[in-house]
Amino acid sequence: MRRLSPSEAAGIIKPVDSLSVPLGPGVPGEFMHALDTREDFENFEINGALIPDLFGVFTKPGVSYRSGFYGPAERFLISAGVDIQFVPSDFRGFINMLENVKSRVVATMAAPPDSDGWMSLSLHAGAHVAELQRAAADPDRVCLVETSPKFPRTFGIEPEHRHALHIDDVDIVVESNYTPINLADAPTTEVEEAIAAFALPFIPDGATLQTGIGGIPNTIATALAEGPGSGYGIHSEMFTSGLMRLCQAGKVANDHKGIYDGYSVTTFAAGIPELYEWLDGNQDVRFLPVEIINSPEVISRNRQMITINGAMAVDLSGQITADTIDGKQFSGIGGHEDFVAGAALELSDRSLVCLPSTTSVDGQMVTRITPKLPAGSIVTTPRHMVDVVITEYGVAELRGLTVRERARALATIGHPEFRDELLAVAEVWPT
Repeated sequence: MRRLSPSEAAGIIKPVDSLSVPLGPGVPGEFMHALDTREDFENFEINGALIPDLFGVFTKPGVSYRSGFYGPAERFLISAGVDIQFVPSDFRGFINMLENVKSRVVATMAAPPDSDGWMSLSLHAGAHVAELQRAAADPDRVCLVETSPKFPRTFGIEPEHRHALHIDDVDIVVESNYTPINLADAPTTEVEEAIAAFALPFIPDGATLQTGIGGIPNTIATALAEGPGSGYGIHSEMFTSGLMRLCQAGKVANDHKGIYDGYSVTTFAAGIPELYEWLDGNQDVRFLPVEIINSPEVISRNRQMITINGAMAVDLSGQITADTIDGKQFSGIGGHEDFVAGAALELSDRSLVCLPSTTSVDGQMVTRITPKLPAGSIVTTPRHMVDVVITEYGVAELRGLTVRERARALATIGHPEFRDELLAVAEVWPT
């Protein structure tokens, strides 16, 4: 094991080389920024997703970036003319992708080593745990770990999933003061509050919860924290500030989920600084690899699983577009389909897809409940998996309905300005 500064670590990258970094909070930030100073890249391929910062290395000649999930940084870089290529894959699929790509350097963020030399993988387990271990064991590859005291020490479930790497097992350790991304809460809107009010009756006491990223899931989690319910469990791809508030309110028990009882389980976390402070040393939250957290079969083993996710648009057949706009990549597939599918395997489980009924395009109001998805649209989650769709105007429960009944149900939760048109289409919907 070598201890290197960020600039020294940047020097291990060859002009022709490959690097894989985790999604979002797992990205080794100061190491990546140190690469900004290099000007000698000839063919440097970086594999990652949801980068948390505007790293200048992506703008360098000879550098290519393959992303499995776009966030604000990717969208900004693309708008600035940077060549970023999207790799269609759900979060679980990153595991096989990484093994197939086999980057020479695999790097991650971590908490500083404890007294026994274990470096907690902190805010991200995801798809990289096995690949980090493979790189560490291969003399022709490099396992690089950047540590920062600003990243919380978190835990897995031992002995199989320790959620840590030992300092003696990795090739390079980079010490830094990098700070986790601050996903500040946006002010709650009236639309989000209306959607949350329709969602709450689907969440009984003792339900196991998954919440996706964004204002609506956070609003729902906060409403549960302030409401009368209790005894919830958590099994969520992402651990958010809203889920922290639910725990702080004493509403999370995790005592009868049926799997991983006693713990809130997740595969990565992102939110406000308070979340990271709260997670530090917190034994009640455990991080597991994505192949466990996002497995539909594992999800379905939870008692009364309720999954809460968003969408860009829904057509009257129930097809969901959640990661593209007019066929242009906006975010990523992530765990959307997995958590909808997992909740579909048990009758007592429900998946809630929540979205505002409209959006604004060039100052014009546009419906997000559409007769048909526009030409070129890309379906994230197919119609046969979709259970409940919620807008600020109501609820469409699709499970067990015919195609025409589904169309009618979805039309009724459209915005009033578009509802008559949607209902007219639904009445002649093909059977």
